[in-house]
Parts: sequence; C-alpha cells; structure tokens
Amino acid sequence: MCKNLLWLYLFLSMKIKTQLSSLVIALLGWFPLQANAAGEVETAASDSIIVSDATGHYYIIPDPTPAKRKPKNTYRPVRVDREIAKMTFIPKGTWMTGGTVSYSEHDEKNLNFLVLKDVQALGYTFNVSPYVGYFFKDNVAAGVRFAYNRTYLDMDNFELNLGEDFNINLKNLYWLEHKYEVSGFLRTYMPIGRSKIFGLFNELRLTYGYGEGKNSTGSGTEYDGTYERSHNFLIGMAPGLTAFITDWSAVEVSVGVMGYNFKWVNQTTNQIETGKKRTSSGDFKINLFSINIGMTFYF
Repeated sequence: MCKNLLWLYLFLSMKIKTQLSSLVIALLGWFPLQANAAGEVETAASDSIIVSDATGHYYIIPDPTPAKRKPKNTYRPVRVDREIAKMTFIPKGTWMTGGTVSYSEHDEKNLNFLVLKDVQALGYTFNVSPYVGYFFKDNVAAGVRFAYNRTYLDMDNFELNLGEDFNINLKNLYWLEHKYEVSGFLRTYMPIGRSKIFGLFNELRLTYGYGEGKNSTGSGTEYDGTYERSHNFLIGMAPGLTAFITDWSAVEVSVGVMGYNFKWVNQTTNQIETGKKRTSSGDFKINLFSINIGMTFYF
C-alpha cells in the first residue's frame, strides 16, 4: 500500500513539475532574462536556449549557433535580346572615304522686307569636308575628317527703319572669313530591320578649329577695319541616315553637330586697339536647316 502511494506521489510530482516547466518556458518567452550561472540546457526556440541552475530557476540566453538565414530573392528581370548587334551592316576590315560639299549664294538689290529697306548686298558661303575611316570592328569605324569653310559678304547699303524716331543706315559693310577644322571621329552603324541597304549611324567627333577673318565699315576717312583670329574646340555628335546605291557606295544624310563648343577670339582694330572674346555653348537640338548630303565609298 505504502509502495503504491509512493509511486503515485512521484508520478504526480513529475507531472506537476513538467507542467510548471512548460509554463515557465512560455512566460520566459515573453519576458527574456539573462543568466548568471549555467546548468542544464534545454532548447527553447530556434534563436535562443533555456538555462536552469541548481535552484530550479530558468534563464534565456541567445543561441550560440548561427541561425539559418532564409535565402534572398535573387529574381532579376529577363533581358530581351533584340539582336541589334548581331546583324553585320559593314564588316570589319573595310575602309571608307567620302565627304560633303555645300555652297550657297545670295544677291540683293534694292530689297525691301518688313523693316529692312533698300538692301544691296552680295555674298556666298562655301564648305567642303572630306574624311577617311577604317572599320576596326563590325559596324564600328574610326577616322579623321578635315573641313574648310569660306564666308564672304559685301553690303553696299543696309537700312533698318523702326519708325520716324529710330532709323539705322549702314553703308560699305564687308566681311570675309576662312576657317579650317580637323576632327577625329568614331562612327557606329545600325541596319534598319534586316535591311542591308538602309541604315542609321551616329558619329562622335572631337574637333579643333582655327579661323582668320576681317570686317570693315565705311570708306575714306570713315573707314574702320578689324582683323581677328579664332580658335575653337568642339565635342559633339552627328546622327544620320545612309542608303547604299551600289555594293561599294552610299548616299548619306546627316544633321549638324550637336554638343559643346568652346571658342576664343582675338581682335585688332585699325592696327591699334585689341579685344578678346570667349564663348561656350551647348546645343543638343536637331536643326533641320543644317542638313548635309554626301557620298561615301567603301573598299
């Protein structure tokens, strides 16, 4: 009888202790404590452990073993292969040469237009720009471009009439300028669709220019003349369209250079007075009035 009571007592004691232990672990999960002494170790959670000492007190300490981290989401959008660079428009090892030429002339006699009265003038502008390049890679060429520009204007009379109280009359205006440029360029081509005849290109340019010019007004004792020298540095690009008319020649249409331009001008007036001017500008708009048409030959 006593033996049975003893086993019943031990069983109830163990049951109550187990339930109390579970309660203490649950409470300690809400109220973490730090341990001062270590005894038996029981697992409490994935990131902490329960430590009990000889008096039956329990403490929570961080798990010394590193927790397993969840793998990060490494999803990246799939890049669409548009096969633009896979089409060879002009192969590696090809030489190219060509150029552009433009000429314009004007002649006015007794011209009246709005506030401009009795305009008498004669002038022209001439420009030639040859170039040569080599394709060191499919659709990519590097080369050198030269350019010469001449501008001439001789105006005998010019009257600006803005009313009875404001009237400007100029006579014997003269202007002449020569300009020389050398450029290094990198040109890339891209076919239009799958065509081997029509393609787009973009030309990056690094240009240095030197110019000389003179202008004058009046005549006789009222003559006033100025001589100037200019230097300019240009970083820009010139997009365009090319169309092959034979297997070795193509017609090209391009717009004026867009980019940054830096210019320095030194002047001498009447061989006595001196002056300086420095300008910088950025232009990234397409000017439809500066379209160039030229021929390019490939061999």
